[in-house]
Amino acid sequence: MAKRRPSSTSPPKQSLAEIDRQIVALLNVRASHAKAESTDLADPQSWQTLQRRLARANNGPLTEETLDRVFRELQSGIRQLRRPVHVAYLGPPYSYSHLAAIHRFGLSAVLVPVQAIPAVFEEVRTGNCDFGLVPLDNSTDGRIADTLDSFARRSAPISGEVPMRIHHHLLGIGRRDEIRIVCSKPQAISQCRQWLARHLPTATLEETASTTAAAERAAASADIAAVASREAGKHYGLKTLAANIEDHPDNLTRFAVIGGNAPSPTGQDKMTVMFELSHQPGALATAIGVFRRYELNLTWVESFPMPDTPNEYLFFVELEGHLEDPQVQQAIRSLKPKTNRLEVLGSYPRSPVLE
Repeated sequence: MAKRRPSSTSPPKQSLAEIDRQIVALLNVRASHAKAESTDLADPQSWQTLQRRLARANNGPLTEETLDRVFRELQSGIRQLRRPVHVAYLGPPYSYSHLAAIHRFGLSAVLVPVQAIPAVFEEVRTGNCDFGLVPLDNSTDGRIADTLDSFARRSAPISGEVPMRIHHHLLGIGRRDEIRIVCSKPQAISQCRQWLARHLPTATLEETASTTAAAERAAASADIAAVASREAGKHYGLKTLAANIEDHPDNLTRFAVIGGNAPSPTGQDKMTVMFELSHQPGALATAIGVFRRYELNLTWVESFPMPDTPNEYLFFVELEGHLEDPQVQQAIRSLKPKTNRLEVLGSYPRSPVLE
């Protein structure tokens, strides 16, 4: 008897509609499980654990970045099922602070724009918002004075960071050769000054309160261009007349997340410390020597004039490590008697740069 040949017919292909149905069902199952968990879904450590799990499971063709975005919005939606998370940021919408807040908390969070950095601190301090997001420093322009001043006057805990590559775009409704005025907030103009001098030497540079306000103004006249984010341009119906016009391609702004619970150690952490020293020779060298003695790597050191006190300075130091690390604890104990004021602003996981 002839041997029966296996069937060459492959299993029937699922329709996209059926696949979508299964995806929706699984997303809701996951949301139900995650909603019942006791962990803080806004905890950056939980998010990094999820990222590692996704990376191990991903066999393509979708990139890890695409999956990150999908699951970030999923996490954001799950947080809202449990309790809406309110986040204050330096507004208005489509500013770079707004984009950083979306990246960190997702669009399902209640994102609250305020008009000044001290107001972000106040929203968190009074409990109106669970978190705040403030710019800490920029690789081109340096420290953000209003943020350091707010920490100095009445500090708030740092629970995370969002380092974001800042790409500025020339936006308008007309042609580039029609542009008479280029407007944006002072920091954005500063970060694009060389490009503007080379490519639009006769244009007048005018300052606005924000990059979003510049985009709104450019939408009203063909001879006005804005330096702003691509998202602001889309919102106001602007064309991209030139992309990535920042003078330094590595233009990076670090945002600090304030408020929330202190994250647990991950082994890949940072810690920020603020301290005041006596105004005497060698005080800073003595303080910095403590970190060297305990072999702690400093990633950021900034001096800042104390509010309302001439010739007195606060120092902000960022180092690799977590407050729960024994070596870090020893360093803080050793540093404290050498200072007039010492505050650990927070320990939090190092975050990758958002491109």
